[in-house]
Amino acid sequence: MRLPVDDEIYNVNAVWLGPPNKTLPFRARYVAYAVGALVFVLLQVIERRLGIGLGFFSLAYTLLVTVGLTRLILNVVDADRPLGSVVAGFAHEVGAPRERTRHTVGLMHPARVRAVPTRLSRAQRKAARLQARSASREAPS
Repeated sequence: MRLPVDDEIYNVNAVWLGPPNKTLPFRARYVAYAVGALVFVLLQVIERRLGIGLGFFSLAYTLLVTVGLTRLILNVVDADRPLGSVVAGFAHEVGAPRERTRHTVGLMHPARVRAVPTRLSRAQRKAARLQARSASREAPS
């Protein structure tokens, strides 16, 4: 449930209704005109890059998409969240460093792997020392 705002400053929208006694059939904030113009120009550029010609239907569809995208964008923009902070937050989210999810795979060549001898147990080391001593005693000088 959404409660209405009781602050008087938020009850006033910065909207242009049109000339006196000739109001527009819709209410739009000033920022909506700027966002709508920007979205319209971007859509026109994209259409031209895709090779869609300038005609009545392409222009009409562009206007409909512009109105829809503008309303979608301005659903998150209000007095507490201005358009600049929404755009900055979006840019920060897109540009934030991410944890790598791909695992790196390495190739090992058996010829390059150095074999490490296994460590002998205490009894085996003692037996090897005794054998080395007896071999040194029996060796002719």
